[in-house]
Amino acid sequence: MNDQILMDNYLMILKSTIEVYVHGTLESSNEDIRKLLKNGLDETLKHQARTYDEMTNYGWYKISNVSTQEINKAYKKLSSN
Repeated sequence: MNDQILMDNYLMILKSTIEVYVHGTLESSNEDIRKLLKNGLDETLKHQARTYDEMTNYGWYKISNVSTQEINKAYKKLSSN
């Protein structure tokens, strides 16, 4: 297994963990638990941002620009539903 695959897997784990923290934070009825989950969410978001930045620096996470025409097409499709 190479570094790119490891980083990609780690990024996917972080994204999944963020989803769990978000739902837990939203659904918690106990303020202390909510604060604990929010802290975990904040820390995991920091890890995700650093991992994403490293992956883009190595060219392992490709970013592509979307044309205005594609954005308008998607907007029209969504607004017609």
